[in-house]
Amino acid sequence: MRFAIVIEQAEGNYSAYVPDLPGCVATPETVAEVEREIRDAIRFHIDGLRQDGLPVPQPTSIADYVEA
Repeated sequence: MRFAIVIEQAEGNYSAYVPDLPGCVATPETVAEVEREIRDAIRFHIDGLRQDGLPVPQPTSIADYVEA
């Protein structure tokens, strides 16, 4: 499965979340770490849903850039 993520710079760290998986977040200090940690968080989140017998949401979010 391929999920869109949003990475935001915070004060002193970065934060990432997955719009299609509410509550799935990562907040390390660098972009490289946030990419690695959100990947692990997605896997962990999906494993938890499956263990609880809950459906895994299909990815529906799309990420893109627009010129303003």
